[in-house]
Amino acid sequence: MSERELELLYGELRGPDADRIERERLADGDTPEKARRATVLGQPLDEIEQRGAIPLFGFDFTFRAQASLMVLWALGDETVRRVIETAHERAIETALRWVEEEVAEVRWSSGRERAKPPGLIVAAFRHYENRDGFPLLHDHCLILNRAQRPDGSWYALDTRRLLRNVVAAGTLYTLTMTTEVCEELGLGTVPREVTPGLRPVMEIAGVDQELIDWSSTRRQRIEEALESITAQYVQDHGRLPDERARHGLGWWAAQDTRPAKKTPKRLEQLRAWWKVSAILNFGQEMVDGLLDRCRAAGAAIRARVSPRVDTVLAAVDVAAIVYTVRRVFNRHHILAEARRHLLETLRGRAFAPGLDTYITDKALTRHSRRLTVVRGGRPDPAPELLSYTGDFAWPKRWWIAGTDGKPPRESSRYERAQLASLALQNAIRAARTTGPTVPDGAPAATGTTVLTEHRDQDEHDQAPPYAVDHPGRDAALTPKQRAEATQAHLQAAMPEEYLGGRTTDPATWLRTPENLARFAKFTLEAEARRRLFERPQPDPDAGTDAPAPAPADQHQRPNPGPGPSKGATPGR
Repeated sequence: MSERELELLYGELRGPDADRIERERLADGDTPEKARRATVLGQPLDEIEQRGAIPLFGFDFTFRAQASLMVLWALGDETVRRVIETAHERAIETALRWVEEEVAEVRWSSGRERAKPPGLIVAAFRHYENRDGFPLLHDHCLILNRAQRPDGSWYALDTRRLLRNVVAAGTLYTLTMTTEVCEELGLGTVPREVTPGLRPVMEIAGVDQELIDWSSTRRQRIEEALESITAQYVQDHGRLPDERARHGLGWWAAQDTRPAKKTPKRLEQLRAWWKVSAILNFGQEMVDGLLDRCRAAGAAIRARVSPRVDTVLAAVDVAAIVYTVRRVFNRHHILAEARRHLLETLRGRAFAPGLDTYITDKALTRHSRRLTVVRGGRPDPAPELLSYTGDFAWPKRWWIAGTDGKPPRESSRYERAQLASLALQNAIRAARTTGPTVPDGAPAATGTTVLTEHRDQDEHDQAPPYAVDHPGRDAALTPKQRAEATQAHLQAAMPEEYLGGRTTDPATWLRTPENLARFAKFTLEAEARRRLFERPQPDPDAGTDAPAPAPADQHQRPNPGPGPSKGATPGR
């Protein structure tokens, strides 16, 4: 597509052959206004501006892989580069096809009428580097805010529907690309904590942290700027920033450290410069042996982690995570979390298509409660507009001691969600292997969710095609046998450097029942440090000593895990 055609589409919302059509119409005797109107896609821009509205030309969906994949792509040989680029292109195609088939809708009559368009117009622009010149393979996909109705007329897309599914499209891209690269090159993935308290990133095992830091120059500058911005926030507000404020401060730090774009260079020139830079910083042996180390680490992971997905536990995990993070959620939130769950569970192994949708449906039907109430005589809203909540125990917050001289911080919603999910999974495993110990209808010590899940497992055994040991099994096992087999798989011994997955052995969790006693003591110390940090300093000229801090036992202890009660604690 030429530059003029892009200008017509994304700058004027006219067809790419508008110039030719306009000339032909003028030659046939049409007025200039009528000839131009024949080339417009949908409502003309001048009519939109006359209403005082700002026209929306398109949406930028940006697809980029993890930092470890970028290091492999930049420093690997031509075969590795082609594999990663091919997987990148196929993952983008998969994500855009899902958006086109499952998400995109044309709207008219103020949104009262909708229809699925036959296709979307997308212009993709590829970039190979970040603003500092280091490797960052990513594509900007501009989706035109115009599509056809069944009668052939052009109208705007449902923008809110598209924006609601941006994260779900991104997780589908990451899952698809990571899986293809790992299967093609024999690699595996491990979780890497980028920001304390936030969701880990599944990186390629064997890529050294030094190489990731070498390529992530922007993040290093953002973190340095974030420290001073956070200190200013504490000085202005007299308290530490909460989770929402930390996100805002992070965006602020990213904008303050954003350099201007440089003149683009050819990929061959960039790859040569990247390799020389890595060799000068880390040595020839580390760079040349990168792929071999990744394959060795991947082989160790693949020998320990089989391509099995316990969909019952997956549905519980996904519902508990989303509920704890959001309280009220929609289907696209569950779908995005289901794709993250597959990425973290399979560690780069392939899975059957549709498994993410299957887990999503089970999480919504078995572990979620619909909040949307339809008034009499009105049709049900679209499935993606339905609101849900859960009935899980709400884990209380706790404080985590700072490291390297940093102040303590409040536990994040994701950390509390991890504990909520772990408690439920352990209870369900116990119920599936030992069976319920109370009769139906009687209250259970671990909550009604456990007994419900035990009955769901029997029901799940008769619901193909997604079995516990998915995607293949040699013989049909009893529910207890399959639970024991899955438990053994989840408890497979892993090297220490590969531990940390949320669906492997519970002992690999950062905060497990075995670690809660140690963590409670650690939390009390952090709470005491926080009170000292937030307490105003005494005036040295007052001549009196500052009052001694009260013993920790006189204060409410933070609860590091979900309570034993059923249902959610009301209020925020």
